[in-house]
Amino acid sequence: MTFKAILRSFELVSSLKVNFHKSHVGGIGVNQYELQVYSKCLNCRKMRLPFKYLGMTIGGNPRRVSFWNPVIDKIKSRLSR
Repeated sequence: MTFKAILRSFELVSSLKVNFHKSHVGGIGVNQYELQVYSKCLNCRKMRLPFKYLGMTIGGNPRRVSFWNPVIDKIKSRLSR
């Protein structure tokens, strides 16, 4: 409830609106029941792991080579210019 109050205060101060229907809530190392409670409280959807954030996979296994392939491909494409 505190987090929702902070977001509502942000809306009032900035004159911007948080669209909870487009928002997702997620957590690493968080109980699925707690995540469900948070998503219902904020009226938004739950994220599923793994997901991408800023082009990087979150929740994947960094010990696997396939985890780093998108990063390596992006660097190679920028170096080839």
